[in-house]
Amino acid sequence: MDHYLEAFRRYADFNGRIRRKAYWMFVLFNILFSFICGVLDAALGTAVIGSIYSIVLFVPSISAAARRLHDTGRSGWWQLMWLVPIIGWIVMLVFLVQDSQSGENDFGANPKEGAVHTA
Repeated sequence: MDHYLEAFRRYADFNGRIRRKAYWMFVLFNILFSFICGVLDAALGTAVIGSIYSIVLFVPSISAAARRLHDTGRSGWWQLMWLVPIIGWIVMLVFLVQDSQSGENDFGANPKEGAVHTA
């Protein structure tokens, strides 16, 4: 849940890098809450809750994906590939699941190397 809230704290921060785990945890919680909003909308017979949730999550989703692409050494502008049907989606998924670039790149220090791992 902390990764999800971190995306909201840094909602307009398109600089830096984010770890693969943090990005995919954000996506997981986003899907979960979207499903809950859909169930609530169906129960109420409206589309208001899901629409508001989508609008609120628009900028944090773009900024988190940009930071994730930065972690793989790519510009956040690669997100425009989502506009290319099928091929663009496959390319984006491959980019988003790639491991971090080791060391520092043009977008900052590797967040994986700065983290303390505990068993």
